[in-house]
Order: sequence, then structure tokens, then C-alpha cells
Amino acid sequence: MYAVVATGGKQSKVETGAVTVFEKLDAAVGEAVTLPALFMADGDNVVFGADAASVTVTGTVVEHFRGDKQIVFKFKKRKGYKVKKGHRQSQTAVLVTDITVGAPKKAAKAAKAEVPVAEVAAEKAPAKKPAAKKAAPKAEAVAEEKAPAKKPAAKKPAAKKTAPKADKAAE
Repeated sequence: MYAVVATGGKQSKVETGAVTVFEKLDAAVGEAVTLPALFMADGDNVVFGADAASVTVTGTVVEHFRGDKQIVFKFKKRKGYKVKKGHRQSQTAVLVTDITVGAPKKAAKAAKAEVPVAEVAAEKAPAKKPAAKKAAPKAEAVAEEKAPAKKPAAKKPAAKKTAPKADKAAE
């Protein structure tokens, strides 16, 4: 049995009992995490699309660490421009303990009990909109202060061409 989960803007294929690396998750080491599944296959059964919402993948956080360094090198030829930077992404290793179809009973009960009344009331209350700011008068003042645009110079007429005078001796 395996499933495809989405976390950290990426999708990963996970199997029960395997350790999978994700982008950093906000969970302490040893804590259980639940990941949303996009797809699940179990030999005969395949669950995807809207039905995949009922699939849950649970696991425990094994460790937090930083991945390999990725080198970023910028270069512009003939300009003398070279910049070398490195980046290490924070990651979390998760041991997948279970892939289940249908909402787990413990998680459903815990989700209902954990929602405080204050949060529910805050969600229902309409959010206050900030007062609209007036447009800055600077743009209009600057436009008025600018000198009028110069008119393009009038084009000079082309010089008149004259035919060469024929010598009278030739006549």
C-alpha cells in the first residue's frame, strides 16, 4: 500500500514503515503528524480525486536537519560580474506509521475538542476593513510644476536643386 501526499508545495510517494523527507514541518521530534493524501493505491483499490479526502497518512517525526548545500552562481560575461551563494533547506524526516481510508476516530474527536469557542466566534465576526487612503496630491502637484513639453523644431525646407548651366560655347 502506498499513497501520494502533498506538503511544503511538493508531492511525495510514501509507504507504511518508510522514512520520508519533507520540507520543515512545525512538529517536535517524536510528535505524530497527519498529512493529507492526494492518491492511495492498495493492490486492488485505488482512491483519488474527491475520494482521497478520506485517506489519512500518519507518521512520527524522526529528526529535523538541513539538506545538502545548493550552489547558486551568477555570471555575466565580459562584465566582470560573478556572485557565488549557497543555500541549505531545512528538512524533516518522518517515519510513516499508517495509511488509512476513512477519517480516524481519534483525530476526529480531537479536532472537535481542540477548537476553542473564541476562535469560532472570531471566524464568524466580520473583519474590519481599513479606511481607504486618499490619493497623494504630490502626483498632481508635480504634474503642474513641470514645464510644458518643448515643441519639435520646424523642419527646414530642402535646398532647391538647379540644373547645371550649359556652356554657351557648346551651342
